[in-house]
Amino acid sequence: MKTTIKLFILLGLLFGITSKGQSQLSIAYYSSSMAKIGMGYDFSEKVRGELRVYSNTFREDITPEIVLCFNIVRREYHNIYIGLGYAFNAIDGLVIPAGVQFYPIPDFRKFSLHVELQPTYEYFDGLILQASWGLRYTF
Repeated sequence: MKTTIKLFILLGLLFGITSKGQSQLSIAYYSSSMAKIGMGYDFSEKVRGELRVYSNTFREDITPEIVLCFNIVRREYHNIYIGLGYAFNAIDGLVIPAGVQFYPIPDFRKFSLHVELQPTYEYFDGLILQASWGLRYTF
């Protein structure tokens, strides 16, 4: 119950951020030993929120992760970002994703590839270092 309340508070804060400009929805896949799927929302060209769920867990261990990422470098063919978030349940702790998002097809920026390094401070196990690559499609 406590985890659910934390999740709803963080979701409310995340989606309560407003910005002027074009907002977009995206889906993503992160391939690693702890694969994740995510649904994101670009609040602006600089800020993206994302709800990620670890996909290789049992039903009782479903682990959502909510992150807010900031583009620190934005170029025509790539973005470099860093974020801050929190994971609940099987992993319970602070996450700090940092990555590069590439646009391999110059005329089709809806599709991108990404590489991410994510240190996670798990309250019971200490520091976990996750690395992943993946795909993202923006609607």
